[in-house]
Amino acid sequence: MSADQDPGAVLPVRTSRYRRTGRHRSAHQLSLPSDSPALVIAVPGSARPESEDVAEHIADMAAASCPGAEVRIGFLRGNRDHLDDVLADLVIQDDILAGVVVPLMPFPIPEVDQAISESVAAAEAQLLIADPLGPHPLLAEALHARLADVGLARAARVGRISIVTETAADGVIVGAVGGEEAVQAAEVVAVLLASRLTTPVAAASLNDPGGIKDAAARLRQAVPRVALAPCMVGPELTSGTLEAIAALTGCDCAPALGGHPAVGKLVAIRYGAALADPQIAAMVARGKTASAHAAASNGGTPPPTSQAQVPPASQAGTPPATQADTPPADHLQAAPADHLQAAPADHLEAAPADHAEAAAPADPGEAQPASEEDAESQSA
Repeated sequence: MSADQDPGAVLPVRTSRYRRTGRHRSAHQLSLPSDSPALVIAVPGSARPESEDVAEHIADMAAASCPGAEVRIGFLRGNRDHLDDVLADLVIQDDILAGVVVPLMPFPIPEVDQAISESVAAAEAQLLIADPLGPHPLLAEALHARLADVGLARAARVGRISIVTETAADGVIVGAVGGEEAVQAAEVVAVLLASRLTTPVAAASLNDPGGIKDAAARLRQAVPRVALAPCMVGPELTSGTLEAIAALTGCDCAPALGGHPAVGKLVAIRYGAALADPQIAAMVARGKTASAHAAASNGGTPPPTSQAQVPPASQAGTPPATQADTPPADHLQAAPADHLQAAPADHLEAAPADHAEAAAPADPGEAQPASEEDAESQSA
């Protein structure tokens, strides 16, 4: 209703807005078949108690977003729950994608990427490596929440009024674990965070305390108080590293992302984005069709499990043992269920061999005459 519609109204009246009916899911909510590939979370570091707690919490949140997919956790160091052992336990079937490995890190870390690639290359199952979690707006949301938890940033807006604390920082450094590539991705998150906080935000590498110190010095030229927001889940750095960096740079430090709900959502988004790749969907469809044909030829008995005979998933349109391409951050919406399903097999498979051979007989001497007249002429 508006003021024009009601002459007695002094100001326009806001009408209620309703959500449109139909299929409207969150980006992290996936609808998957029961035989979907496993979601394997690759955790940097070893299986320490604090790392296990965070990883298990994230796995539970990812499982809630991916009903129907088995979620497993593998660590890259140590002898317990190592990623190699987790991948070796996956069910192996011919031409079937067994799992998608999602690195539990916001940005690329070369040594972690290499370790995951080596584990995937050594596995017998068909596997795919997803992209890191960021950059993504959900990371900016999680950083905002962690800063607010310790009073370094205003809390979420309540009733359209910004709640500001006296201890809030005037500038923020987004700390990334990794090298130049990680810092470039962190700069995207820094822009997103700056739009939420309306304060200056810079990005720097947590592996370079000198770079953190330089970023803090640049920010202090414009603002008096600078805080450090580590954009890391937690297992990427050893315990006590953040405290040492904060003491060296003179910055107040927010806690790591840990088990923030945004991390679990991003794990599900990366898993869904990997499966939504058309080339991967085609490979999954070919595998299912081959298994169906093998079962039919065996009288309905499923074929025995064996080592996959097709090129690894990383070779199905992506470089060997590398990260799968995913849409940009602003397009990282998980495909709906009907798009995550593999295309029908009859559209992906080539024509059966018996149809292909019908057009050209193997032996010209065995070709049959086209009619009875031809037969009589040949007999004469």
